[in-house]
Parts: sequence; C-alpha cells; structure tokens
Amino acid sequence: MKQQVPNFITLLNLFFGCMAIVSAFQAGAMFSIDENGGVVIEIPAQMYYASLYIGLAALMDFFDGFAARLLKVSSEMGKQLDSLADVVSFGVAPALIVFQFLRLSLATDVNALSHNNALLYGAFLIPMAGAYRLARFNIDTEQTTYFKGVPIPMIGILTAAFPLMYWQGNVFIHNFIFGSPLFWYVYILLVSFLMVMKMPMLAMKGFGNKKKLIIPLLLLVLEVVVTAVFYKWLAIPFGFIGYCLVSLVYRKTITQ
Repeated sequence: MKQQVPNFITLLNLFFGCMAIVSAFQAGAMFSIDENGGVVIEIPAQMYYASLYIGLAALMDFFDGFAARLLKVSSEMGKQLDSLADVVSFGVAPALIVFQFLRLSLATDVNALSHNNALLYGAFLIPMAGAYRLARFNIDTEQTTYFKGVPIPMIGILTAAFPLMYWQGNVFIHNFIFGSPLFWYVYILLVSFLMVMKMPMLAMKGFGNKKKLIIPLLLLVLEVVVTAVFYKWLAIPFGFIGYCLVSLVYRKTITQ
C-alpha cells in the first residue's frame, strides 16, 4: 500500500498540469484602449493561474521522489508514471503558455491579419523535445548522479515565470521581449535543444565526490535570492542561466 503513496503524488503532478492547460487555454488576448487612444493587448489573469498550477506540479514532482525515498519504495511503474506526468505538466502546459504569448506578439504586428495560424505551432516543439528527453532518460543507465540535457521540470518552471514577469509591468519586458515573435522562436529552439543535448548537467543527488561544487552552488543560491529581492520573478531565468553555467564549467566534476 505504501508503494502507492508516491504514485498518488505523481498523479497530483499530472492533475495540476491539466489545470495549467485549462488555464492557459482560457487566456485569450484582451484588447483595450490606452489614454492616448492606442490599442493595448494584454493577457488575462488565467495565464497567471497556469503558472501557479505548474509551480504546484513542480512541488508534487519533488515530493513524489522524496516520499519514495522516505518510504524506501521504488517501481518501474512509478518511473514511467512520473515521466508521463512530466510531459503534460512541464511540456504541454508550458508550450501553451508560449503559444499564447506568441499569438499575443504576432497580434501586435502590423501584418497580423495576414499571419497563418501555423506560425503558432512551433510552440509544440517543446513537449516533443521533452518527451524525447524523458524517453532517453528512462532507458539510460548512466544518469544516476547527473543528467544529460536540462531536465524538463526546469524548462517548465522557467516558462511558467514568463506570465509572472509580464505581470510585474516592466515596459521593456512587455514591448521588446514578450512582444517580439523572434524572442519566442529563439526561446522554443533554445530550450528544446537544451533538453535533447547530451551535455552533463548538475543533478541534486550524488554529491559525495563533488565538494568542488559547494561554493558555486552557494553563489548560485545567493544570486537567486538577491535577484528575487530586487527583481522578483526575474530570479527564475537568472537562476536558470546560473545553473547552466555551473553545469558547463564543472561538467567534468559532475560526471565523477
């Protein structure tokens, strides 16, 4: 019976991923007129709920592994179930967030009416890459103390930060980043590549022979905390960049 506890927590991960999908689907673009008579395109609050649900899914993804170790249970079914839930929560749900932002950015273009809907489908490269990565992970016996490629939950959390950053109301982020289709296409290609690449990436396990990583990890935590204090949700992409840099610089140490 206790073996089913981690599986139930994993199913909660899947549940929150489904809720994130529903929230992202409901978040269509909103049009309003500013004080100068210009058209303002915004995303409604449902998109922020999608970020919240992805965050809750990430918590469940952590706690299912924690519960399995605490109860000293593991199973092949739990491993496969975890991957299936991750594809939904950190692949499909984030892809829909990108889909909506891409639609928003294309709607602000002067040639918006001539755009083909097929331009939005590139967002689904994210869950495709994520599913490929998870399938490779499930049959790879080397990834016991490190990852090959960026884990899909990190991509999900990174993507979930965008609606929250948008909510902060930074004009530069609104107009020059989130309002640019080029940014979103580059983002899709970049995170998809990061998931399927085979470069060793730091995993929060097997630190017995990795004392060299203690100081860079402490600096990474400090960076995230300081950024969160001054720039709030920007701490998530800054932390993600820091994680990638630490993994790149210490890639030989990670595989020991």
